[in-house]
Amino acid sequence: MVFYFTSNVVSPPVTLFMGADKHENEDLIKWGWPEDVWFHVDKVSSAHVYLRLAPGQTIDDIPNSVLDDACQLVKANSIMGNKMNDIDIVYTMWGNLKKTAGMEAGQVAFHKDKDVRKVRVAKRSNEIINRLNKTKKESFPDLRIERETRDRLEREDKKKLLREKREKEKEEEKKKKEEAELRSYSTLMKAENMTTNKDGNDSDDFM
Repeated sequence: MVFYFTSNVVSPPVTLFMGADKHENEDLIKWGWPEDVWFHVDKVSSAHVYLRLAPGQTIDDIPNSVLDDACQLVKANSIMGNKMNDIDIVYTMWGNLKKTAGMEAGQVAFHKDKDVRKVRVAKRSNEIINRLNKTKKESFPDLRIERETRDRLEREDKKKLLREKREKEKEEEKKKKEEAELRSYSTLMKAENMTTNKDGNDSDDFM
């Protein structure tokens, strides 16, 4: 089961989601998207909260209001973190998560620590949590199919862009060739390059 929350502090609204337990977290780790940003309470057990970025967005483009929502949501879903003030929330792109043999379900490490961001949360905001909980929905998505569909569509888009690029290159090459031929023709048509049939004798002189 996956829980979905709508953050309407921006327009259009964005979706935050998390697994119901460590087993769903494991599936989210395995079948996450390159566009997903992962949130967790630093050094304390908590839910894994995700934000899926829009096409073209980067982790630096997350509005502060959305960042606040994600941090408060992950804090509220940490048994220990929810009772603590001045805690750190870490977040990074899904692709930076590292899973190795021997790790427990839901446990992760990072490929690059320098790509992990950290936000300090002073205390719980009931206003934010109450607003998000009003939008809470439960679902049982097939995360594998969703990821495979996403990858297939991406491949199709790349193929389409490649075809369009090749067609554009062909058109540009054709245009260059036509322009070259036109310049060559214009050169031949210049008066100084034209020949004449006059050789000093006029045809009327012959009787």
